[in-house]
Amino acid sequence: MTDQPRRFIIGTRSSPLAMVQTETAAEMLRAAHPELAADGRLVVDPVKTTGDLVLDRPLAEIGGKGLFTKELDRALMDRRIDIAVHSMKDLETWLPDGMAIGCILPRADVRDAFISFKAPTLNELPAGSKVGTASIRRKAQLLYMRPDLDVGVIRGNVQTRLGKLEAGEFDATFLALAGLDRLGQRDVATEIISPDVFLPACAQGAIGITCRADDTETLAYLAALDDPASHTTVMCERALLDALDGSCRTPVAGLAVIDGDQIGLKGMVFRPDGSEVLETTRTGSLADAEAMGRDAGDELRTRAGPGFFDEPA
Repeated sequence: MTDQPRRFIIGTRSSPLAMVQTETAAEMLRAAHPELAADGRLVVDPVKTTGDLVLDRPLAEIGGKGLFTKELDRALMDRRIDIAVHSMKDLETWLPDGMAIGCILPRADVRDAFISFKAPTLNELPAGSKVGTASIRRKAQLLYMRPDLDVGVIRGNVQTRLGKLEAGEFDATFLALAGLDRLGQRDVATEIISPDVFLPACAQGAIGITCRADDTETLAYLAALDDPASHTTVMCERALLDALDGSCRTPVAGLAVIDGDQIGLKGMVFRPDGSEVLETTRTGSLADAEAMGRDAGDELRTRAGPGFFDEPA
């Protein structure tokens, strides 16, 4: 009697975007390892996370970005799944003991998309317009740029948000351009905003795959999918975020860019009401990317001081 080939169970959120990202990862695994293309070798197991189910409150109020990942983390460590596919900007910088980032796929467009039926650009949005966002980073950054706007909470997938714009509940919203691209909906974007104007979230546009740190077979499979440049920039940005104790309660933006054998990093932190911003930059060698990110985060944390991230009374 011969042993049956091992099945690889892929855990993912059940949202439309997460399912598209997971199928991309599965296709890459099959291409890199043809033996995984056989029927039944790769199995996708969608999970409804708390972050997907509770849509009427900001993430910061219900537990932060971990609400998109904790069910997947638990399934991974309980061995109910073998790998989990994540949007890296949703993955907390603290990982459970025994879990590893097995790879980071080639990074997509990092920019934010402005979406409105009322104005062609953010600058042309009339004073007093109501803008919906689920991100306190976008809220704080927007209020810093446009304190004349009324910023409220909007959650849900692309169609849900467009429906709220059409119903007049909001005049504009923002989404990550990478997500629109993956869903084939770039045309929804009214304006694509340069990172020089609107610095993105750390790790925006990147997909990562986690697995158990002791699962050497899976780690070997995932290594073939890892994109070195994306890995370096994302880990640099995550180091910045980690030094700031970054969560959905902390308005942090950061972007690392590789130029030859050098990497440049820009990081920004905002008061939640947008009344103040602190920024810093770093340039260094690729080998020093994570140390550089952490150093930049330490600087911003020290400059911010106690109470910088507290909501105004």
